[in-house]
Amino acid sequence: MTDYDPKIVALYDLMNPDGADHDYYRSLANRTDVHRILDLGCGTGILTVTLTVGNKEVFGVDPSPTMLAYARQRQYAENVSWVQGNSSVLEHGLFDLAVLTGNVAQHIPDPHWAQTLADIRKNMPKGALLAFESRNPLQRAWESWNEQDPRSIDTPLGPLIEWNRTEELGEGRVLLKTFTEFTRTGEHIQEELILTFRTQQQVCKGLRDAGFEVTTVWGDWNKTPFDGSQDIMIFEARAI
Repeated sequence: MTDYDPKIVALYDLMNPDGADHDYYRSLANRTDVHRILDLGCGTGILTVTLTVGNKEVFGVDPSPTMLAYARQRQYAENVSWVQGNSSVLEHGLFDLAVLTGNVAQHIPDPHWAQTLADIRKNMPKGALLAFESRNPLQRAWESWNEQDPRSIDTPLGPLIEWNRTEELGEGRVLLKTFTEFTRTGEHIQEELILTFRTQQQVCKGLRDAGFEVTTVWGDWNKTPFDGSQDIMIFEARAI
């Protein structure tokens, strides 16, 4: 994979701050039956380090060397085992809880998504919990991203202007192009990624095929049941 620009990584937490989504995942980690946690696609580790409260054994896994280098410099980073790679590097650690946050599920294309779910299941005992969120394709969020005007942001690296462009590729895949211009220096950074928007039915089938039972699908971080109209789908599934 093409790694992220270090400047973008340094600003990632500013653009994606701790919030209600992290509170939700921490509530799962705080359950008494959870002792060993996998944060797959942990990124900068902003959530990962907070999951260690209560002497939890936490593993942060991410394919980006730049993201992990940033994560390893965080306060309390020494309490996490950081691993570079994807689900294929898991070694049957039997995690009580596995999470994929920040819409990581959409960053994993087919057929790698099915393999990722299978790899996670191999590393979980019966009854262990898998939780993640994904955007609801019925809301077509990528259209609003394309329509948004460039926004100006003051950052520790100086002011910048950011905007997006999207293109539908078919079969739920959307090409997202992100443009960032640092106004003081004139430096311009362009990044591209493909997001996969899966329906509730597609996600549930993938989970069943991998050996999970879907127990709940929430429509927001306040645990409102998903009814098809919300922007996100939050899945909880138990290993069977």
